[in-house]
Amino acid sequence: MMLKFINAEKRVHDTLIFPSFDLSVNPGQIVAVYSSVNVREQILRLLLGKTQLSQGEIQIDNCHFKHPSKDIGFLFLNTGLYERLSIEEMLRFIKKIYGSDQTLEQVIKAVHLEGKRNTKIIKLSYSEKKRVQLACLLLQNPAVCIFEEPDQNLDLESKRILLSVLHKLRDTGKSILILTGNMESAITAGNEVYTLDGNGLTRIQIESGDSENIGGQLEAEKPTDMIQPLQFKKIPTKIKDKIVLFNPPEIDYIESSEGQTLLHIKGESFPSDFTLQELEKRLLPFGFFRCHRSYIVNLQKVREVITWTRNSYTLVLEDTNKSTIPLSKSKMAVLMEMLGLK
Repeated sequence: MMLKFINAEKRVHDTLIFPSFDLSVNPGQIVAVYSSVNVREQILRLLLGKTQLSQGEIQIDNCHFKHPSKDIGFLFLNTGLYERLSIEEMLRFIKKIYGSDQTLEQVIKAVHLEGKRNTKIIKLSYSEKKRVQLACLLLQNPAVCIFEEPDQNLDLESKRILLSVLHKLRDTGKSILILTGNMESAITAGNEVYTLDGNGLTRIQIESGDSENIGGQLEAEKPTDMIQPLQFKKIPTKIKDKIVLFNPPEIDYIESSEGQTLLHIKGESFPSDFTLQELEKRLLPFGFFRCHRSYIVNLQKVREVITWTRNSYTLVLEDTNKSTIPLSKSKMAVLMEMLGLK
């Protein structure tokens, strides 16, 4: 079944939570939406029937969504398990509620808890409890699966199991929507990745393959018979086996640390194969400024310029973390000239 958001907009009183957007989650597809906690909670409340859109609608299989629905299942950040029960007792309870035709052996094996099936849930680690929660979702067997921060605080083994289960659900034709505030998690799990914020829904471009020479490939795609004052160049970075292409305006600042170049975007950092010199040249048309030998900053994100001493300056950004970036004395003079100040 397909989950669709059509012209969906949400306001709380006079505050815009997210502007109108369209999104389809198709069978056999994992869609990850990167957003703030506030946006994520509002979407969950909508899907739980606890609130309504300000405009637009949500559909399942081209029909208006009504809660409760047996076709939609959730894996929440909060496990919500009966901790006095054993794993097997908990799963038998869920199996009875949903009339599941799946065996306990199938789901326990899927989450790799065979050796702990008689263990009380209260005695499990956090990651093991999340795997029990995942087993409950498998027993429910909904057509549409909603995951809230599914890999937050999980150990490496549980993350591997989660990804394996996600891929199996996808391969069996489930429609999967992941809501997360971690970009790396979104990119690792999702076939399609979007950001949803006050500017609307934006797709993150992801490719599979080797990042080697990708910069040259992007350059080769640029038309040679046109002269444009601004060049459209996405900046590549690699997360595990996926190449992610970021639009320059998404980048808050760039840092070189111990020989590694890092792109800082919405409170997260992503490695880049480009040097600062290469990125400075590529990003100059987009309003980026080499403010220090180890930093390039997006001037559109600068909120304040602070003078500490005659030779010490700092830039304060309006990003998620209110980041502070050093500004060298020589670059301070250049910046003042750019701003038309003396």
